[in-house]
Amino acid sequence: MSETGIHVWLVLMKAHRSVVRHAQRSVEQFGLGISDFAILELLLHKGPQSVNTIGRTVSLTSGSITTAIDRLEAQGKLLRGPHPTDRRSRVVCLTAPGRKEIEKVFAQHSAAMADAARGLSGAEKATLVKLLKKLGTTADASFESA
Repeated sequence: MSETGIHVWLVLMKAHRSVVRHAQRSVEQFGLGISDFAILELLLHKGPQSVNTIGRTVSLTSGSITTAIDRLEAQGKLLRGPHPTDRRSRVVCLTAPGRKEIEKVFAQHSAAMADAARGLSGAEKATLVKLLKKLGTTADASFESA
């Protein structure tokens, strides 16, 4: 039997929900929401970023990213400063305590995500990633051409 596009979508949606619940539980035990975790993780792995870049990367609106940055700055996890080349923009970076915290949280989160994916072999994970990228690229191209 050939799988339909709707069946692929339903299975993908259900799997996504399960993995998201696992991810949320993983970071919430440290008092972080998934958006705050995403911001801190981005800064950990990509270094200082502009507020606009962070918002686009973690899919938050300008109002939501400003609120999140304000909250994390008030908690002493990050700092905002002037952009070196664009006077209209602000750059956000981790503080030393923020870096220490996200390194700890990320290590635990990485282990939790490994646990969530434990039902797949290494080869199956590689195949899944390849297929999901192909699905996303095809869906984007189809959407953009419509």
